[in-house]
Amino acid sequence: MDNTTENGEHDTELQIWPQQVCRFAYTLNSGQPVRCTWISDQPLFYSNFEDAVDDDFLLDDPILLALERDIADLREKATAYDKIAKEFEEPESRKLDLFRADAEHACDRDCSGEKDDGLESLIVLARDSRLAAQYLSFAQLHGVDVRLSNQVLDATYDRDAQVVLVRADMDIVDQILLLTRELRNMYQHRHGAGLHPLALHPDYAVLVNRAHTADLVVSMVRVGWELQLAGHKNVWSRIENSPMADLGRAFAREAITDFRSIQNGVAARTVFESWFLSERCRKADRLLIQQMLADYQGYSFSDNIEASRVIATDLIKALGMMPFGQNYTESVVSQIMIDPVFTDVRDRSNANFLWFIKFERSFADAEKELVVDAHDKVRNTKKVTAQILAFPVRTKVSSSKKVSGQGGGEIVELHRVGQD
Repeated sequence: MDNTTENGEHDTELQIWPQQVCRFAYTLNSGQPVRCTWISDQPLFYSNFEDAVDDDFLLDDPILLALERDIADLREKATAYDKIAKEFEEPESRKLDLFRADAEHACDRDCSGEKDDGLESLIVLARDSRLAAQYLSFAQLHGVDVRLSNQVLDATYDRDAQVVLVRADMDIVDQILLLTRELRNMYQHRHGAGLHPLALHPDYAVLVNRAHTADLVVSMVRVGWELQLAGHKNVWSRIENSPMADLGRAFAREAITDFRSIQNGVAARTVFESWFLSERCRKADRLLIQQMLADYQGYSFSDNIEASRVIATDLIKALGMMPFGQNYTESVVSQIMIDPVFTDVRDRSNANFLWFIKFERSFADAEKELVVDAHDKVRNTKKVTAQILAFPVRTKVSSSKKVSGQGGGEIVELHRVGQD
């Protein structure tokens, strides 16, 4: 398009030609991830920013406001813990030291590993934690002993022998954490929360098994934090530099922000929920499903799903009970029973095996009902018996006589045939 204008004595000619399609983009940290910041039915278009964004909608949305508050709260907690987390960092030579210690133990001729003062030192360390001390007092009250032994893999609670066994040739830091786990297992058993999950319907068995395993980890993390407060930094350093680091940080963030969260169950519940959000569910489900497939100990599933649901609710509520402080699962037990985060089997392999177990169980129940019905029909069938029929009395004409003089009438004599 050409346009000519006259301005005084000088004539100026303006020529406006069609330009190429204008494209605009933005950069992030000197990088250009996209070409256009707007997406529409047209590949490139111009828009008025003030008209495109509804400030009232974004600023007043309650969901976004709640999300922003949660993010800010989490950032504050993480920042508070990061300030002291540097104390628990291990040097690079720590792994080499552990390797040397293992090599010395493997080459040692005296493999007993049991020391006379090993158990006493372990008990003294455990009593520096209030929760572990309560567990020890509870065990002593019910006649449960604590012993060191190399006949176990790490630690175990023997219900029949009423003893907690801890491996003797382990580091005392690992011993205290494992001792706490088995003492918590004993506490669950004595308070009615030690029912084996296989006694329930498979769906609720998975949930109860997860909750039981997560509750053991909650006690380990809490004892580690209490020992850290008592001056035993090496115990919390073990948690901080182990696969339980995410669970330990979840507990520490709540405890640092508000120390009352240790007593009211908020910190313990945070660890409990963090356990379910991790991949630990997959391992726990796999171990339980293997027991379901074997079923070698004679545990039977409950055919009544409703009864299993009620029992599972009571068990999860009992799992949150502590020697002191509030129950950390009682207030959220209804949510745990229905929330997919707690109930769903997210691993495909475990889900397939669980479906097969439930299908096989329902098929066996249906087959059993058919057999019972068949036996009932045979039992209720009436036997054929002989019956004596009583025939009616028959009559016959034996003779006839004519009566003379009376119109030729006949006198008929009837004789009974049959009885009398």
